This record gives sequence, structure tokens and C-alpha cells, in this order.
Amino acid sequence: MRVLVTGGAGFVGRHFARALLDAGHEVTVVDDLSTGLPLMDWPHSLQPTKRQSRKLQFVVADLRDFTAANPNPSYDSVFHLAAVVGGRLVIEGNPLLVGTDLAIDAALFNWCVGERAKIGTVVYFSSSAAYPVSLQERDTAIPLSESLIRPDSQTFGRPDLSYGWAKLTGEYLAMLARERHGLRVVIYRPFSGYGEDQDASYPFPRLIRRVCNGEDPLVIWGSGEQLRDFIHIDDVVAAVMTTFLTLESGTAVNLGSGVGTSFRDLATLASAAAGYSPEVVNDATKPEGVFSRVADASFMRSLYTPTISLADGVARAVSTLHRKSRVFELH
Repeated sequence: MRVLVTGGAGFVGRHFARALLDAGHEVTVVDDLSTGLPLMDWPHSLQPTKRQSRKLQFVVADLRDFTAANPNPSYDSVFHLAAVVGGRLVIEGNPLLVGTDLAIDAALFNWCVGERAKIGTVVYFSSSAAYPVSLQERDTAIPLSESLIRPDSQTFGRPDLSYGWAKLTGEYLAMLARERHGLRVVIYRPFSGYGEDQDASYPFPRLIRRVCNGEDPLVIWGSGEQLRDFIHIDDVVAAVMTTFLTLESGTAVNLGSGVGTSFRDLATLASAAAGYSPEVVNDATKPEGVFSRVADASFMRSLYTPTISLADGVARAVSTLHRKSRVFELH
């Protein structure tokens, strides 16, 4: 199978690239490296083997330039992950930059439905940010089920800033591509994905680094009571890889644990894994986003059951960062 992974050098993209190579597919990665890593800098566990390298093409380019230069695409599957990303500071601090995602998604879908395009399946990665923020506040929070987003509905709730709007619009474009052009599209809405090699601009790795530095007091952003639904990148990849070819076109799936964990509890869990007990304090001047963003994960669990608990994932992240620190000290 020939597979294109857009944004394939980013945290999520490179994990999918390696999983697809492991499954024997020919993989093309397109990434402008604005936030992604060059292949030589990928974690050792994700580096392709010599045999896999012959099936990997790595293209450094803006996706919009790539689609313009290759007007007649032919891929069995397209994993679309290319987007302007960067954590809460970027989402709140530079919302117009994030709005570029609208242009990226429009270019991708127009390319896939071109007259000479031969695309089997588009795997579109939306986001939990597409859900209405009115259902994520302290007094109104509910588990967020897939049915709460209906691109064909006359009414919908306001998503989370320009990033949420872009992803909601991306789902609408996916619906149009499916209904008007017959494109097969499946949609995944990741919640708080995390892993050992995630960029430090995101809250999970940033907290792990502070813990591994032994900070005391240990500062967390916002109130510290805000809830997030954490799911390990290995479970994100496994859930998608085992379902994307069998789901009905147009299906959307939450990727989450269904369990809300506060950042204060996450800090306690991480510091315990590191073997110390700091004072945990909050910095209310820093952004925290919505109060509760937790998936209704019942549909996902009918298809796939996560295998990595948050406690195990935190322990792995702490151990990995400690190991990297020791290697650095030796050199």
C-alpha cells in the first residue's frame, strides 16, 4: 500500500510513519520542518531500518507547495496531520497563524478530489478542540461524544478558538469531499495525546521536564484543577491502525481514555514516579484553556481498548528523560 503522511515529521506523524513502515507499506512523508524533526533526529525507536528506508520517501516542503507540484496524486491512503501546532501558547497567543490550518486542509481536500486523483482513503485528524466550549466549563462539563459534532447540522456550538474552528471546518470539508466527490474519509478526534518524545511546547512533556529537574515548588499553569483526557501515543496509533480501513466513510472516532485527570493530580503522579514530593503550586497568570475536556470513549472502546495506563505512561516518560539526561552528562 502507498501511503502519504502529511506533517509526518511531527510528534504524531513520525509515530504513524514508523507504524506504517512496520506494516510493510511504502510511505511518503511531507513536512516543512517548521516544528517537525529531520529524520536523523527522530528517536531511535522510530528510526526506519535499512530495509524500511528503501520504502520511505522524505520530502521537505509545505504541503500546499507539494500538492501544487504534484497535481495527479495516487495513494492508497493519506494520513493528514499537517497543521500549525504549538500548544496552548500558540493557540491563544497567535490565533491568526493557527488559522493557516484552514488553507492547508482546503489544499489537501481539493487535491484529493482532483480529476486525475486516485486516493483510496483520507484519514483526517481533527481535534477535541472542535467540540463546543460551552460543554467544557466547570458547571456544564459533560463527556464529549462524537454525536455532539454534526457538520451537516443547522446549529453547532462554538469550538476552541481558531484551532477548534479550523478543525471543525476541516470536518465540514471532509463531509463535502465525501458527499460531492465520493472520497472515502474517516475522522479521528484525539484528546490529550502524549508520549516520551513529544515537543516541550505541550503541557505534558513540559511538566515531566520540570519534575525531572527536581523543581520545588512545582508550578502548574492556570488553576491546576482543569481536567484533561490523556492517551498515550502508542494507543493513538494502534487504535487508528486497527480501524481506519474498516470504518464506514464519514465515521468520526474519539481517541481518549474517557477519564479526566487534573494537572495537579498529574503533577503528583509524575513527581511520585521521579521519587520526590514537591509542593505543587499554580500560576493563575498562565492560560489553562477550558475547565474539562474529557472524551466519551465508549465508541472507541468498542473498537479498541487502550493498553497503557496514565501511571505507566508517566513512568515511561520520566524514565526516558532521566536516561537522556544521564547520557548527556556522560558526554
